[in-house]
Amino acid sequence: MITLKGCVAAALLLLSPLTQAADLQAQLTAFFAQRLAGFSDEVVVNIRTPENQRSTCDQPELSVIGNAKLWGNLSVQANCAGAKRYLQVNVQATGNYVVAAQAVARGSTLQPGSVKLARGRLDQLPPRTMLDITQAQDAVSLRDLAPDQPIQLSMLRQTWRIKAGQRVQVVATGDGFSVNGEGLALNNASVAQNARVRMSSGQIVSGIVNADGNILINL
Repeated sequence: MITLKGCVAAALLLLSPLTQAADLQAQLTAFFAQRLAGFSDEVVVNIRTPENQRSTCDQPELSVIGNAKLWGNLSVQANCAGAKRYLQVNVQATGNYVVAAQAVARGSTLQPGSVKLARGRLDQLPPRTMLDITQAQDAVSLRDLAPDQPIQLSMLRQTWRIKAGQRVQVVATGDGFSVNGEGLALNNASVAQNARVRMSSGQIVSGIVNADGNILINL
């Protein structure tokens, strides 16, 4: 004879794996939503690893394995008191990204009306698609861009702050001292890029271009 208590116990046994799967998916969704805050406001995580190979504890410690990519097909490490399981997941992230607002010719400097934000699935975009529209400010297009085309970082370069052959100021700083000198830039460089300079003595030095166009060297 099947008792009510037996039926309840059987039902709990059947529901337990489903509950664990739902809890793990919720934890993974929260994990990626936190890391994608500011980029994506809509995150969906699908677990591809079979249930019998997943984490066995209630609150696994999660971490991303491999590169810094946070959407698409990923490997996630789930640590349960030292016992590690590796989960294969697919992360779908929706957010804003930068596209061309109009046709842009190669070699053109981007203006405020040259780009705009679009919304869609970030995991379906080309690699290194620009997400921060301020990165396009005063940048130069390295290729022709079509309207509504997603802009990849490799399609642009920052405006040259100094150019080869230009006279530049070199500022060398160390512990408690600073020395200035003038030299000739040997390469084009944008702000925060490395520049090589031939000093009046003939010595060649390297430093970082600052916003004022000076070359900074830390000794």
